Amino acid sequence: MSITTDTHRQESHTLEEPVRPEGILANAAREALRYKLSDYLVVDCDAHHYEGLTLAHLVPFVDHPSIRRRLESHLKRSATGRSANFLPTVLGNQEVAGRLRRYYAAPEGTVDDGVPAEVTRFRYAMRQMGVDYALMYPTNMLHIGMHPEVEVEVAVTWAYARWITECVLPFDSSIKTLLLLPFNDADASARMVEEFAERPGVVGFMVSSLRDQPVHHNKYMKVYAALEERGLPLAFHGVTDWQHPTQRLFNRFLSVHALGFPLYNMIHMMNLVVNGIPQRFPRLRFIWMECGVSWLPFVMYRLDNEYMMRSSEAPLLEKKPSEYIREFYFTSQPLEATDSHEHLAAIFDMIRAETQLLYASDYPHWDFDLPTRILKLPFLSDSAKRRILGENARGLFRLEPDRQGR
Repeated sequence: MSITTDTHRQESHTLEEPVRPEGILANAAREALRYKLSDYLVVDCDAHHYEGLTLAHLVPFVDHPSIRRRLESHLKRSATGRSANFLPTVLGNQEVAGRLRRYYAAPEGTVDDGVPAEVTRFRYAMRQMGVDYALMYPTNMLHIGMHPEVEVEVAVTWAYARWITECVLPFDSSIKTLLLLPFNDADASARMVEEFAERPGVVGFMVSSLRDQPVHHNKYMKVYAALEERGLPLAFHGVTDWQHPTQRLFNRFLSVHALGFPLYNMIHMMNLVVNGIPQRFPRLRFIWMECGVSWLPFVMYRLDNEYMMRSSEAPLLEKKPSEYIREFYFTSQPLEATDSHEHLAAIFDMIRAETQLLYASDYPHWDFDLPTRILKLPFLSDSAKRRILGENARGLFRLEPDRQGR
């Protein structure tokens, strides 16, 4: 069943529309003008929406009848405060005690002659921040990998894939996505790649890293082969979970947030590299998201040191682990605040940031980075800034020229 209308397909947001000098993202708009961001191609490789605002829209796309009824029941009962959670719950004060306002309040449903509210919200944020392309992802659904019922993960991610490809992406060619895979079911993940790889706006696929399945298991080889065959990248998106046994010793969300995001990506990256997945699929490009960059030298050099002493345990490798890792891509947010720019410059050099780093805002989450976070780095050349802000992503995702022909 298709719910998409044929109107407003593939229209791009209009950067010529005036930015708003007040309200949400007013400072971002002023910075975009001050630093002349319009002179740069800016691709935001990690931006989110709150699917809680649109969860009801997924109902018609859930094929599994009993899971669809559970979602309908959840939506009805949630208004009364009596509903059990449908998705895994998230602990932690994300709004810093209410000090942050982080979402433009577009009306629900459709506005502007049929344009979905979700598109309107994204267009507003992109215009204020000076972003030309943005990759859209869910928020709470990133915890779906810890749902004990795999069939729920499959039903919900499949419904989300249909909703975003039929009801969101067709309305604006500047909004793209890496589709969230139901990775606890390798067969369903492979089917999703086959079904959705050619849909407009889909530029790759993504795994939410919070899960207990080893990503080097043989069952995933069909997924990696399908992606490599189609030339599409696979991202691992960092997620944190205070309720997970690895993080229950923390008594502050600050600590959970600092370690939780890179922790699972560290584990998955080590498993991929040590088990030779990049060697088996040399044309498959991996992206590591929402972990900053300071964790990378630790993983690279710890693995190199161990590999040189115990290379017999990684027989598929033909070079040091760090050499494989330097061929991966990484998103920038949250870019760490080091004491000296020299320290950050050294990390950028270690990971070949000029060709491998992708700008990401993570907006509207509370710790988002503006594009000027990259522009203000004094050790980067103008060419490097252009590559990180947009050119690396344009090549990786094979983006069409923007409205200015760049």
